Amino acid sequence: MTTELLQDSNACYRALQTRDARFDGRLFVGVTSTGVYCRPVCRVRTPKPAHCRFFALPAQAEQAGFRPCLRCRPELAPADRHWSFHDAGQKLLAHALQWLDNPARLGSGTDGRPPLPALCRELGISDRHLRRLFVDRLGLPPLRYLQTRRLLTAKLLLTDTRLPVAEVALASGFGSVRRFNDVFVQAYGLEPGRFRRAQPAEAGTADLSPRATLAWRPPMDVEGMVAFLRRRLTPGNEWMATDDEPVLLKAVRLTHQGRDHRGWIRLCWVASAGGVRLEASPTLVALLPQVIWRVRRWLDLDTDTAHIDRLLERDFPGSAGMRLPGGFDPFELGVRAILGQQVSLAAAGRLTARLVEALGDPVVTPQPSVTRLFPTAEQLACTPAERLGELGIVRQRQQALLAFARACAAGTLDLEEGGEPQALVERLVQLPGIGPWTAHYLVMRASRWSDAWLPSDAALRAALPSPRGPRTPAELQALAQRWRPWRSYAVVRAWTRPPGHPIIQNTTGDLP
Repeated sequence: MTTELLQDSNACYRALQTRDARFDGRLFVGVTSTGVYCRPVCRVRTPKPAHCRFFALPAQAEQAGFRPCLRCRPELAPADRHWSFHDAGQKLLAHALQWLDNPARLGSGTDGRPPLPALCRELGISDRHLRRLFVDRLGLPPLRYLQTRRLLTAKLLLTDTRLPVAEVALASGFGSVRRFNDVFVQAYGLEPGRFRRAQPAEAGTADLSPRATLAWRPPMDVEGMVAFLRRRLTPGNEWMATDDEPVLLKAVRLTHQGRDHRGWIRLCWVASAGGVRLEASPTLVALLPQVIWRVRRWLDLDTDTAHIDRLLERDFPGSAGMRLPGGFDPFELGVRAILGQQVSLAAAGRLTARLVEALGDPVVTPQPSVTRLFPTAEQLACTPAERLGELGIVRQRQQALLAFARACAAGTLDLEEGGEPQALVERLVQLPGIGPWTAHYLVMRASRWSDAWLPSDAALRAALPSPRGPRTPAELQALAQRWRPWRSYAVVRAWTRPPGHPIIQNTTGDLP
């Protein structure tokens, strides 16, 4: 995290003075003269050094008695995912924070239990061990971190939507409106209703789709990200326009408190604003925090690429700021990966479009060509193999799709859980028709593993030749050791370079 940075108050203050976006989300400043804490990119007048206290997390600032700034809105800052795993405890803490950051878990865990007991079960540790881990390394108990996540989620909904306060309370993970009011007043000094009335008039209304601007840390290779996503669009479910400000529209479905919410999201990359403008359909208003969380993971907006760029720039020149694209829904990504086995990207797109057209539920969106939701795991699991064959899907892919869908529908396979990547790879390869390439590809993109590698991938072999010609998988495996722990980013950078572009520099002696 930002431990080293926080130890240098002068460096922290310089980041604040220059409004350095590279530190957005990794640094927060509490101003003692106002009682407010801000992001380093906040446009208010820079406070005097004597009035500044610096924190790595919003929860630390709120525990110290500071309230979030209404202008720079800390709830919209990039998350800090700049981890250095010095020991097992740091790795365990990273898993815990990533688990709690999912807005779907603010109210209960995946097994219906309250979040913290469910988290302990997920990590395989006691509640005492969890508390000691947070207090020793972050200076606050896990309940304080969870409460700040709930409060900032409520603040987002109160500011950007006109969702009733009672529904805001439930969507933020509070068990009752009374408990929500008490905690909100204690933390922010205003009742939720009064807080909403104090917001600018242009804040979201019931008649408008909820909107938010999701910041990224520079540099950001917008062109590379857009090109990657454009080549993998699913017709009928997604649409993209690549003008000066690229726009992507996607039909989505989310489940919340047992209810199915269907709608659409629109993304616009705005380089001048240093972020992605998100608009969601009114049907998704209660799920705006979850939509934001999914989009941030999908576009890899929270990554600080500076240290990755330093490691990879020599071998992948001109790729600074290239992110690791994920997926809005890991199940969709898995289906697309299975359909793409041993075929071209174009062929995989056609098969996926047929599947969506045949099995996806209809949906109304602002884009006439986007008319279908992606089939759910339950829908695909119940589909006869013969029906898949009619869509042009060969028998081996049929078996793999049905096994994958049934595992996801039964809850025995969850690509969002995180945890040990290699254990997830082993669970995936146990399914019929899913080999090591598909398993590593899914863990790389769906589970956000930064160090996946695909030595048998034909595109990698073509992109990373040696002076003697194409490399063998063993040679690719040896070559990639110098890119650890960011081999997933090396994969994407190799895939997205223009044809004929010199990829590997200084190849002499790069193999044992």
